[in-house]
Amino acid sequence: MNVTTENILLLGSVLLFISIIASKTSFKLGIPTLVLFLAIGMLAGSDGPGGIYFNDPKMAQFLGAVALAFILFSGGLDTKMESIRPVLKTGISMATIGVLITAVSLGTFSAYILNISWKEGMLIGAIVSSTDAAAVFSILRSRSVGLKGVLRPLLEFESGSNDPMAYFLTIGFIYLVQEPEASIASLIPKFLINMTVGAVCGFAFGKAMIWIVNKIHLEFEGLYPVLVLSLLVFTFSFTEQIGGNGYLAIYISAIILGNSNFIHKKSLIKFYDGQAWLMQIVMFVTLGLLVFPSQIIPVLGPAVLISLFLIFFARPLSVFVSLSFAKGINFRKKLFISWVGLRGAVPIVFATYPLLAGVAYANTIFHIVFFISATSILLQGTTIPLVAKWLKVSVPEKLKRKFPIDIELKENTKSELMELDIPEHSPAVNKEIVQLKLPKTSHIVIIHRGDKYVTPSGDTRILSGDHLLVMADSKETVESLKFIFGAD
Repeated sequence: MNVTTENILLLGSVLLFISIIASKTSFKLGIPTLVLFLAIGMLAGSDGPGGIYFNDPKMAQFLGAVALAFILFSGGLDTKMESIRPVLKTGISMATIGVLITAVSLGTFSAYILNISWKEGMLIGAIVSSTDAAAVFSILRSRSVGLKGVLRPLLEFESGSNDPMAYFLTIGFIYLVQEPEASIASLIPKFLINMTVGAVCGFAFGKAMIWIVNKIHLEFEGLYPVLVLSLLVFTFSFTEQIGGNGYLAIYISAIILGNSNFIHKKSLIKFYDGQAWLMQIVMFVTLGLLVFPSQIIPVLGPAVLISLFLIFFARPLSVFVSLSFAKGINFRKKLFISWVGLRGAVPIVFATYPLLAGVAYANTIFHIVFFISATSILLQGTTIPLVAKWLKVSVPEKLKRKFPIDIELKENTKSELMELDIPEHSPAVNKEIVQLKLPKTSHIVIIHRGDKYVTPSGDTRILSGDHLLVMADSKETVESLKFIFGAD
């Protein structure tokens, strides 16, 4: 069946509905949702029972670029500066040095295995050098993986910030493959300009977004997501137009916007979270349609070796080198970070660039990259909770969120809700709340005790093992509460 203007809405709606229903099953079976989206696309494609013929890399690349922009924007909106500030240097190191090490090591290995030129091998390494933001955000959040210390913000910040580097390397090595006389040194000034312009545009447009959203008073609340959408698209396209990195600009502008006060903030964040899920489905299903499984079989042997090399050597090497000077990240945590080097749809999107550029081996590269991404999500994605527990970097089950409630605070409020676990050695154990002399700017909302919820009052005694939901108005108050309750 060919995709035409007459049936594209019908086919699209059916595939979208099937993908959403399938996601419910994936949660129960522990299978990453993104694998099912890819599988649905492959089954619906020309090599599957669906028989839909789709062989348009240009359209797939366009949809992938738009989807990635939405995903990075949503991820940036959800990123809290207080959580990434402690991991900013290590995250940037992994997003630049780590990506480069992955590209070089995997590129060299790929050139040897496939018997192609070093530049062509480096192109493969560049395409799969970054972790996938959609895959990392989706799996860590949907599987409710509780991680110790700075692991979670580091992994999410890395996955959101390393795509620009991989994008630049991909475009750069396509240029080197097509221009044999060009040298690697010629990429250095291009890199500096690309990243600098992207960062400056991201900062400037992020500030502009805050001003515009707060100053333009629209008659209908439903127009605000449309307003932000126009600013999002303009930020990406304008930055790309003047030689900057659009993906970097999008991510930085979203972080700035998400960490500022603006009207309808909560509703806009929820809207773009939903849009990010829609874009993930569209991106993965479309790329599943584009791949021809029958064409993977001839390159299956090299694809398996390259995939294993990436998972067990290139990724760990990049992590241990880029985090060699990081404090507080021990050997076990570095091993876990290495394992969460998920590849997803982004490398597959990047693999369409050689196809459109007419690079030799482009079709082979595309199907190898597809296999690498699929195996990464399936192998690493399904085992993240198990590996976290094995390496003892996960938060014990009893410390995970125990309040199945969603309390929305007023717009622009400085207060925040936090959860505290009362350990046995806590100085607050067996004391009444009134005796604790809590800060006046804090309030215990509810106590989870055993299988019951207790409404606190002044004479309520705090017991070992209690789990508190507390409201505080500042970081200083939060730290004061942690000290009073002896909680981490």
